Formats: sequence, C-alpha cells, structure tokens
Amino acid sequence: MELPFFGSRQMRNILRDEGHWVGRGRVRRLVRKMGLMAIYQKSSTSYPHPQRKTYPYLLRNMKITKPNQVWCTGIPFILMKRGFLYLVAIMDWHSRAVLSWRLSNTMDADFCVSALEDAISRYGVPERFNTDQGSQFTSDESTKTLRDADIRISMDGRVRWMDNVMIERLWKSLKYECVYLRELETGSQLRSALAWWFNFYNNRCPHKTFDGCKPMEISQARPNPEGVPPLGWPRQAA
Repeated sequence: MELPFFGSRQMRNILRDEGHWVGRGRVRRLVRKMGLMAIYQKSSTSYPHPQRKTYPYLLRNMKITKPNQVWCTGIPFILMKRGFLYLVAIMDWHSRAVLSWRLSNTMDADFCVSALEDAISRYGVPERFNTDQGSQFTSDESTKTLRDADIRISMDGRVRWMDNVMIERLWKSLKYECVYLRELETGSQLRSALAWWFNFYNNRCPHKTFDGCKPMEISQARPNPEGVPPLGWPRQAA
C-alpha cells in the first residue's frame, strides 16, 4: 500500500531487502487477492480490429542499408497539463530521419494517412512500410494508400515492440528531450514544441551510428525530388 507504483518485480526485490524471501508469483497472487494494481501509464494506441486483415512481418534478418528501403510508423499519446493528443510520425528506418508527422485528438486513421501521403509526396516511395497491428494501420484507407503506391506492407507481431524498435527509440527520445521538459497546456504549444524538436533531431542532432552525421543528411544522400525541402528546414518568405 505504501508503494503503489511498484510492479511485482520491484515489490519482490524490496520485500527481499526487508527480509521477506518471496517470489514474483506469490507477490502477484497476494496483490490480486488484495485488489491492488500498480499505478503506471498503459499504452492504449495499438488495439487491432478483429475483422481487418493483418500482414506478416517482413523485416526479420533483413539488412537495411539505404534510405527509402523501409519506412516505419507508430502512435504514442502525448500527455499535457489537461488531457492528451495522439501523435503519428513517419520515419526512414535507415537514416532515422522523421519524414512527416501529424497530431490528432482522435484515433481515426485520417491523420495517419495524411502523414503518409505527405511523406510520399516529399520523399518518394519506400520499398516496405512497417507498422504495428493497430486499427489505424489495418484500416482500408491506410492499406489502400500503400497498395496503390505499390509499397509492401509489414506489421509487427503481437506484443513485439522490438519489431519496430526504431520508432520506439524515437518516442523515448522525444518524450525525454522535449515533452517531459515542458509544461504543455494546449495543442498549439505542443505543436510548436514538436516542430522545434523534430527540426533539431533531423538537422542538428549528430547520430553516433553515422559518425556524427545528422539523420536528414543521411536521408538526403540520395536523389530527391527537386525543390522538396527536408522536414523542418526553414522556408524562405514569399
């Protein structure tokens, strides 16, 4: 009761430190019997739709060596002082560059499709596109956009966050380097903070994997449609 934020592993450890030699199984049983539950934020953005088709995971043992070979995406929710918003971002797996992003106050597929179409219009068509099995990505709108562009669809296995590890690492960096450092009260404040951070991440943040090169430098080391600026680069005033 004193430590409601501990799960069974931490509870077992602290009980052992205090001389009570118990295992996680016993801790779970006693916690259930007492009607207790650890207090922590649970993900609620990747529920599959039972009547929609899912696709196999296509990236196992695959060497990803160039931009536009694989794109990936996901949806975290971003907590603010009052409420939260959903974020989607399209990322190039090889370069780690964020190609497009959108915010939404609903979990409809529209904002995901909008981000995908924007990324395709700016950076061309990837060979594969990897997502989780959430209902937004198995929707007819999302899969039709990918099929019409002749993009192969790849989806994580159930409860397999490592299958989409690059986007998960992005969310961790975003939250610790941007969201958690600010007291965000409105959607416009969040949008401005995200715009700054994605620009910083793409164009100013050195990546150790590429000997200090920036993600967008790696992404742009290939033919790119003329006149298409990288996401977040300053535009000249008209």
